[in-house]
Amino acid sequence: MRAIVLHAPKDIRLEKVPEPTAGPGEVVVRVASVGVCGSDLPRMLIKGAHKMPLITGHEFSGHITEIGEGVEGWEKGELVAVPPLLPCYDCPECATGNFSRCHGYDYFGSRRDGAYAEYVAIPVENLLKTPEGVDPRAIAMTDPASIALHAIWKAGGITAGQTGAVVGCGPIGLFAIQWMRIMGASSVIAVDVSQEKLDLAREAGADVLVLSSETDSNKARANVVVEAVGLDATINTAINIAAPGGHVSFIGIPVPDVTMDNKTFQTFLRQEISLHGSWNSFGAPFPGPQWTTTIEKFGTGELKWEFMISHDLELEELPEIFRRFDARDIHFSKVLFHP
Repeated sequence: MRAIVLHAPKDIRLEKVPEPTAGPGEVVVRVASVGVCGSDLPRMLIKGAHKMPLITGHEFSGHITEIGEGVEGWEKGELVAVPPLLPCYDCPECATGNFSRCHGYDYFGSRRDGAYAEYVAIPVENLLKTPEGVDPRAIAMTDPASIALHAIWKAGGITAGQTGAVVGCGPIGLFAIQWMRIMGASSVIAVDVSQEKLDLAREAGADVLVLSSETDSNKARANVVVEAVGLDATINTAINIAAPGGHVSFIGIPVPDVTMDNKTFQTFLRQEISLHGSWNSFGAPFPGPQWTTTIEKFGTGELKWEFMISHDLELEELPEIFRRFDARDIHFSKVLFHP
């Protein structure tokens, strides 16, 4: 089969590799759609994967093509969602249902071969049913939508009449805006460096749009803030736009060291703002209501997704797209591939 293999940072190759087979307790899926996660950029261009060479890619949907021994309740041709984390089920965090904090996890696309490929073998525990008629591209976006929901829940959720805010309007931020609206937020502030991203934020449901260069003059404050970038500037902005007693949930993954300005620390301290780390998207029973709720909302149409797709490409176009990511000569929102 064709697959994208990461040999080293920036050494991204389209190769022919053996097709996987379904072992006991596994199925093989033909990948229908696979998305680029923000974490794929540093993984494939700067830091590398946990081990290499490796087939990367972890946001995906697929149709079952082979069913292994002992697997029941699944049929060939079914469209499935695939949570990319494989918990150890043995550590203290797994024992308490905090699978995102698993001590001994495996992970598609960073620790084991992933979905920038035509086929993937999946343990049955990592399969989720999907509603009839839902587009495979939506199901491939279950992971970023679930990450956004997990982040809001880590901050305690948002209730009717409150104000939400999102700093960084990539796909996760756009889903966070929608979740805040679904939960009853009366207003949502969107902050981004790009006017194009703010236009998407408006479509997602944000009603206060703020360019990053104008945050100092913006006086709007939010009860719940989601930071979805992971840079000094956005981390400081997220804290400074929180209302007194507000909550800030951080999901952006920094690459360089992070510095909090003295002014920001004073705001956090004096306004008694609560800061929350949010990692991944999982709960109990695995993969958690983050995933099942997201899939349900895709099925009902309450969660919009198609408007944020900027590219839907063939697998062989991936190395060139990542070269353009590295050169920063491409404007993009959600990038998908259909192997």
